[in-house]
Amino acid sequence: MKNFKKLYPVQILALFFIVVIIIGSFLLTMPISSSSGVMTNYLDALFTATSATSVTGLVTLDTGTYWSPFGTTVILMLIQIGGLGIMSFTTFGVLKYGNKISLYTSLLMKEALNVDEFQGMSRMIRYVIIFVVAVELLGMIFLSFVFVPKYGLFHGLYVSLFTSISAFCNAGFDIFGNFSSLTSYYSSAYVLIICMALIILGGIGFSVITEFIIYRYTKKISVTTKVVLVTTFFLVLIGAALYFIFEYDNPLTFQNMSLGNKVLNSIFSSVSPRTAGFNSIDLSGIRSGTVFLTCILMLIGGSPGSTAGGIKTTTFGVIILSIYHYIRNKNRTIVLGKEIPAKTINKAFIVSFVALFFISTFVILISMTNKDASFRSIVFEVFSAFNTVGLSLGLTSELNGLGKILIILAMYLGRVGTLTLIFAFTNKHDNSKKSSSIKYPEVKITVG
Repeated sequence: MKNFKKLYPVQILALFFIVVIIIGSFLLTMPISSSSGVMTNYLDALFTATSATSVTGLVTLDTGTYWSPFGTTVILMLIQIGGLGIMSFTTFGVLKYGNKISLYTSLLMKEALNVDEFQGMSRMIRYVIIFVVAVELLGMIFLSFVFVPKYGLFHGLYVSLFTSISAFCNAGFDIFGNFSSLTSYYSSAYVLIICMALIILGGIGFSVITEFIIYRYTKKISVTTKVVLVTTFFLVLIGAALYFIFEYDNPLTFQNMSLGNKVLNSIFSSVSPRTAGFNSIDLSGIRSGTVFLTCILMLIGGSPGSTAGGIKTTTFGVIILSIYHYIRNKNRTIVLGKEIPAKTINKAFIVSFVALFFISTFVILISMTNKDASFRSIVFEVFSAFNTVGLSLGLTSELNGLGKILIILAMYLGRVGTLTLIFAFTNKHDNSKKSSSIKYPEVKITVG
């Protein structure tokens, strides 16, 4: 235990997901996990466990038909664990018995929930647990009005619960069968709106949610929360408008829909790619412009401290603001009357660059190992995997062994976070003070 506490919180978080994935993969290989009662190939089980724990949603085996009720329950548990992270569970146990949270535990929570402040951490985690359970149960109740009449009482409730948790955790797993996702419900505004609400609530960020719960009667809403809300609103609005324009007359997607369904599916297609992984239209038929738009939305992802992946809405917002002020020849980046520190701006650009670097690397490697796959489907697959989305143009089940391993690595890196993983296994903390005390002469380098 002493050696365990010597690890940095980011190291524990990175190792925790590995342990969960390994346990989950072994459970999924067992005959009881498959509907046919046979053992599952370990690589496929590992792929599924990684996808569930990283709340991605890419699958090599159809979730609804291949896995038994035991297997889908294991997947559901992995989704819940991966969506909330380690400290949402361990801290709940601490709070249940009224014990105070130590500084070390707070550090772990800070990494798991991706928040910057320690104040009110125990109160925050309490609200998170209550909110998550309440929203997922409400989602199950609302969805049961559709699924219970279709599947019967017990299976209908299970389908409702599975879909609700998968949507809230931005996992994108479904048990409808035949890799169909929500395509059977493209004309059901009721189902799509409920799923969109769950996706947005899961991807908006726990700190944003708790701020509204705690400060709902005051004006103490932080700048970060305002940036999250404004960025999210414009991403959904602009994304929906572009989906509508790109796919309006596409005979493989929107052409035969009513105007109302075109608008509905445009909005859903704008919300889901920012890490949820559900699709209401057949993605294999979307146009190239839509593919590129979807990749951009997948890269941006959700918000800090949420179940979502991607570089995060705040990172994107900071980059846009800094570029805007630079174009206007401003030396400082101001938002809502406050200056964004240079350190934050640098981190935003570094996070984006590192993400694109890893995505590019995985695209090249998968292109080399899966030579028959189209470049378009490979790029889409890697963006989806690394940003823990789960959408696919049909490549996932066609990947060879090396391709599956590369996608597994991409999903893990995307869930843990590249910078988190880098800091976890470097001596960053030891060298920070030493480097900060050394001053060097400035040099001008021509760029651009």
